[in-house]
Amino acid sequence: MPLDARNDLPETPALVLDESVVQANIDRLQAHCDARGVRLRPHIKTHKIPRFALAQVAAGAAGITCQKIGEAEVMADAGLDDILITYNIVGAEKCARLRRLSDRLRHLAVTVDSAATVDGLSAAFETAERPLVVLVECDTGAGRCGVQSPEEAAALAARIEAAPGLSYGGLMTFPAVGDLDGVARFMRRALELVAERGLSCREVSSGGTPDMWKSGEDDFVTEYRAGTYIFNDRSLVNRGTVPLEACAARVHATVVSAPTPTRLVVDAGSKVLTTDLFGQTGHGTVIGHPEADVVGLSEEHGVIHLPKDHGLAVGDRVEIVPNHICVVVNMFDEIFLRRTDGTLETVPVAARGKVT
Repeated sequence: MPLDARNDLPETPALVLDESVVQANIDRLQAHCDARGVRLRPHIKTHKIPRFALAQVAAGAAGITCQKIGEAEVMADAGLDDILITYNIVGAEKCARLRRLSDRLRHLAVTVDSAATVDGLSAAFETAERPLVVLVECDTGAGRCGVQSPEEAAALAARIEAAPGLSYGGLMTFPAVGDLDGVARFMRRALELVAERGLSCREVSSGGTPDMWKSGEDDFVTEYRAGTYIFNDRSLVNRGTVPLEACAARVHATVVSAPTPTRLVVDAGSKVLTTDLFGQTGHGTVIGHPEADVVGLSEEHGVIHLPKDHGLAVGDRVEIVPNHICVVVNMFDEIFLRRTDGTLETVPVAARGKVT
């Protein structure tokens, strides 16, 4: 049931989203990718909410990206039928779930970075009517998953193509922020080596919200994955990627203590705001109080330092833009969406906690 946003605000801590800002963020990046000739495949790990994934596809996205089978299953239940899972799916039970998920979708693709993962997927799909599309994940500098050289990428691509039940689909990377030159060197060489093996590279998938406005500058990237852009957060503001006004999500918190004239405590701690710093100091931006510094978090307490005469007292509400919105969304069973008519709608975070 909608709430009257003027008179019936949710109890705190609560996560409130501005619908108009969300839609503007969706439209802005979609227009950018359309102009650059790059397919946008948004990552739903940021919002985990089917209605937003459907809005992204309605705006022109080619499909969606998920990080877990559980997320993809929730999205499939909502009618999303073109999904890329950018994660190594390991283990017979998970591969069997992936096979069942594939049977429900128009298109499913996954990523791998080892022969062992390829072999596990092949065992699950060797009798499938339709082969599973598999991309090679490449570590182009981020230091997470991924093959370590273009030569390894080409060899793994050949193994995928030869594996029963699988089809080589291309290359994928999660690049280090700001290192597009490193990505280009790795990917161009990998594409050459893959071609020498007689394989067609249908997709080259890259991503990351911090560098999203540079997407399409390279002629080899066919699709771009971004997640945080739909809501944005303090880390992106401080990087200069977006203005504060593009942050659609605010944590509403209540001042529960004022131990000194310059220290307040709110009911949003590490279980709400997250301890992620991303190289920043402090844990959020307090709207309307640029001088405020969220200096510390315990599980249920957020400590804010302000100059004297800040005008806040016990019982007052504050709005905080968190450092990393992806983690914050996953803390809540539901969010409150501020509609354009001024009401607040309660929306379940349907894929929250889907850790498998």
